[in-house]
Amino acid sequence: MRTLFKRLRKFFLNAALFSFFINLALLAPSLYMLQIFDRVLSSRSNETLLMLTLVTATTLLMMLALDYLRTLLMMQASIALDRNLGEKTILALIERGSQINNNTEANNLRDVASLRNFLAGSSFIALLDIPWMFFYIVLIYLFHPLLGVIATLGGLILFCIAWSNEYFNRTEIAEIQKKTRHAAHFIDQGIISADAINAMGMAPDFVEKWKSINEKLLQCNQTTGQRMGAINSASRFTRQILQIITMAAGAYLVIDQHMSAGIMIATTIILGRALSPIENMISNWGAFIQARQALGRLEPLLSRDVQPPQMALPVPKGQLSVESLFLAGKTPDRPIIRHASFALEAGESLAIIGPSASGKTSLSKLLVGIWQPTSGFVRLDGVDVGRIDRNQFGPHIGYLPQNAELLPGSIAENIARFSSPDPAAVVEAAQNAFVHELILKLPQGYETLIGPGGHVLSGGQMQRIGLARALYRKPKLVVLDEPNSNLDAEGEAHLLKSLKLLSSAGTTTIVVTHKAGLLQLMDKIIVLRDGRMELFGPANAILERLKTNATQQP
Repeated sequence: MRTLFKRLRKFFLNAALFSFFINLALLAPSLYMLQIFDRVLSSRSNETLLMLTLVTATTLLMMLALDYLRTLLMMQASIALDRNLGEKTILALIERGSQINNNTEANNLRDVASLRNFLAGSSFIALLDIPWMFFYIVLIYLFHPLLGVIATLGGLILFCIAWSNEYFNRTEIAEIQKKTRHAAHFIDQGIISADAINAMGMAPDFVEKWKSINEKLLQCNQTTGQRMGAINSASRFTRQILQIITMAAGAYLVIDQHMSAGIMIATTIILGRALSPIENMISNWGAFIQARQALGRLEPLLSRDVQPPQMALPVPKGQLSVESLFLAGKTPDRPIIRHASFALEAGESLAIIGPSASGKTSLSKLLVGIWQPTSGFVRLDGVDVGRIDRNQFGPHIGYLPQNAELLPGSIAENIARFSSPDPAAVVEAAQNAFVHELILKLPQGYETLIGPGGHVLSGGQMQRIGLARALYRKPKLVVLDEPNSNLDAEGEAHLLKSLKLLSSAGTTTIVVTHKAGLLQLMDKIIVLRDGRMELFGPANAILERLKTNATQQP
């Protein structure tokens, strides 16, 4: 984050420079009033009045242009921030989304939006104008010390009001943001689960649950809004009463002939300008708190060790070795994977089987490097997959997760992994997954759009297209997690053909499955139970042993 703000420093420095000239120009109305009362009215000179008016109007026009340029500058700064932070935030969200104890929220993108809006809004402009308050107060002291004391006390009072805004509302605003994210997440999950909710008549109860969540949010909003409204009203009243007191003190000094009427009017105007940024900050204090909290949430998300550029490695052959692989669970006595060790030669195939919650999916995620083990190594051609540059490693890996969700876009883009699609490679991957004919029957073939507003695919169709994505550009290691969970008999027959093609092409293939039909095609089998490798060896020997164990059980 510090690096990012250093990059934006030129915007801030230029905006501060514009603020310098803008605030100088804003003295023009005060000086104009001073000259009108002290010179024009006494001299009754129309020429002086005309010249003063033209000079003041020209100065204000220059101020208008500078203020507009400052606004454009901060808009550019906010866009630059969004471009830098948005990309890094999405990358961090995607990377951390694969972590085992992931608690990352997509709301971090809203944090980026909060910072963008803060920079582009009036709140940040008020920050730039705050230092000028001291300049204006010093100027008032030059007019008369009594008026300077009143201005100083007024500034201190408004600072105390601003501090009270921070003290009383900081925690509540954070709680409002937390409740807002919770309510939004609840609705999002409800939309995802709409079929189940409607089928089982859960909609009224779902709405009632949302009402209870939303009611807490509304109550928190109401309490905080009332408190902030009272503080904002107090700040406006304070500024107005201070100007009245300044006017009264100035009138007293004019009566006693300590100053002129022009100085009295000019001082009142300057005081209003001096206190205006503080009042603006108080009225927009929620934006300050939200921006600070957004920074606090983004900092740990984006604080990661930057890996130095890695030397390009040769295309892997597919030799896989697993060495004392251990993955801790939430409690020390229940590890997810317990010291697994095995090896596969390039082109060999492996089935991972076992009861539910035995660690099969966890092992598959460790094998492709999206989870990092607590200890031990997974090596592809001798290289630790957890330390390989994903941009180098990913194209040589084919992975089909349990939930084969596709991304919004065309079928071709999904198969090509959203890189620039190579039509020949896309078609070849679809043919190797035996889904080419299915795709051609879709409304626009490979250009058929899926996602919101697009074509709706069945679970089996998504799984088969996901398999084509895994086979794109003939990867050297393919890991398939329950690849036939949504397939019908025809789809499963095509999957068997794909596995045979992978075997004949010399691709190292790992399949997590419960289906006995796939086991006959595998070279080796691992049986997992409670995260421990119970059996490992050639497929025929393991199947025979499992059959023997089954017949011996009562």
